[in-house]
Amino acid sequence: QVQLVESGGGVVQAGGSLRLSCVASGRTFGDYAMSWFRQAPGKEREFVAAINWSSTRVFYADSVKGRFTISRDNAKNTLFLQMNSLKPEDTAVYYCASNRKATWGSTVTDTAEYEYWGQGTQVTASS
Repeated sequence: QVQLVESGGGVVQAGGSLRLSCVASGRTFGDYAMSWFRQAPGKEREFVAAINWSSTRVFYADSVKGRFTISRDNAKNTLFLQMNSLKPEDTAVYYCASNRKATWGSTVTDTAEYEYWGQGTQVTASS
């Protein structure tokens, strides 16, 4: 059974930083691309960032480019999201998701591309 468990969320002031982690178990973590999504109250779940199996390819939503960094440690089955210069509009529940493949095509931002999801961790950036 595949499990993804996020941690690291919290409340910070605007301009602050947080580092999210997602620990995976149940299958070979290093075989699959991974992504972060987020969902704010009353809004649809939206793509944040993606990383391929070997960390040689990353992709970001325009809204977080230059502020967030996605990374992974395959030896520790862990995905990370370093979030700097947080803004109130970054407030949401953040989810990690495991892709069905090692890398992605044009549908990387589509939730249907992902096979497994974590339970989410709340991030609040207060103004």
